[in-house]
Amino acid sequence: MKVGIMSFAHMHAYSYASSLEQLSDVELTAIYDTLDERGREAAARYNCAFFNDMEKFLAKDMEAVIICSENAKHCEMVVAAAKAGKHILCEKPIAVSVEEAEEMIAVCEQHDVMLQTAFPVRFSEPIQQLKRYVDSGAIGEILSFRTTNRGQNPGGWFIDPALSGGGAVFDHTVHMVDIMRWLSGQEVKEVIAEVDTFFHEGDIDDAGLLTLTFDGGIIASHDASWSRTPTYPIWGDVTIEVIGTKGTVAVDVFKEYVRVYNRDGERPVENAFFGIDMDFGLVEDFIKSIREKRPPSITGYDGLKAMEVGIAAYKSSKLGRIVKI
Repeated sequence: MKVGIMSFAHMHAYSYASSLEQLSDVELTAIYDTLDERGREAAARYNCAFFNDMEKFLAKDMEAVIICSENAKHCEMVVAAAKAGKHILCEKPIAVSVEEAEEMIAVCEQHDVMLQTAFPVRFSEPIQQLKRYVDSGAIGEILSFRTTNRGQNPGGWFIDPALSGGGAVFDHTVHMVDIMRWLSGQEVKEVIAEVDTFFHEGDIDDAGLLTLTFDGGIIASHDASWSRTPTYPIWGDVTIEVIGTKGTVAVDVFKEYVRVYNRDGERPVENAFFGIDMDFGLVEDFIKSIREKRPPSITGYDGLKAMEVGIAAYKSSKLGRIVKI
C-alpha cells in the first residue's frame, strides 16, 4: 500500500513516517509540505518524493494520506484529499471549528473515503488494559473521572492562535476527552473551565482546569497545561483515574520507564520510556482498516466531539459560566 504524508509541521509526522517504514507491504511514497526546506529534509530522510504543489501530490498513485499540518490547515487538506479519493488519518485536534469538522466529515462520506482521527493514546497498552478492565464490569458503573495531560510548550505555530486554534487547553484536552468518551459511551453535555497563561510570555493559554458533566451523569475533572520545564525527566504526562460503584482504577500512560541520570545533555535526569509505541499502534490500525475495508476505530465524529469540548472550555472561561454542548 502506498501512503503519503501531508506536512511535517506537527512533530508526530516523524513518528508516523517511522511507523510506516516498519509495516510490511507499506510504502511512504511522497511528502507534501508548504515549507520547502522542511519538506525536502523529510523526503530525504525517508527516501521519497517531495511536492510543494498539493494537486500534483494528490495525483500520485497512493491509497491514503496522513495529515500532520498546522491545525488551521486540516480542513483544506482533508477536503482536497477526500476529493482525490484518498483515505485519511488526520492529526488532532481535527479542526479549529465545529463547522470545519462537519464539512470534513461530510466530504469524506460523499467521496466514500475513510476519515480517522489521530488519537494514539487509545493504543497505549495501559489504556488498552484499562478499557478491558472497565468493560469487564470490575469497577461497576462509572461515577467520575480525574484526568491530566501536562506537557511542555511546543512553541512555533502551536502558540500562534491563527494556526493552532488555541493553546494548551485545545492541544491537551482532546486526548483525554476521547478516552473518557471511549470508556463510558457518554457525551459531554456541560463544561465549566478556568483558562489562563502562567508559565510563558504571550497571550495564548498554557493552563486550564475543566469540570465536565456527561449526559449519563458522570462528572470529570481535567488538568491541561504546558507546565513542564525543558529539564523535566519526560515531556509530560497522561493520567486517568476512573471512579466506579465497585472500585477505583488509576493509570499513568508513561509509567513504563527506566530513570537515567546523565552527565551531559539537556536533561540531567531522564525517564527513558520502554513501553509499546502508541503512534505505531495508531498507524497500524489505520492501515488495517483500509485493507479490511472496515470503518475506522476512531472516526471523524470522535474528533469533532473531543474538539467541541476544548472550544466550550474557552467559551466558559471567557463568560465565567457553564457552557452547554
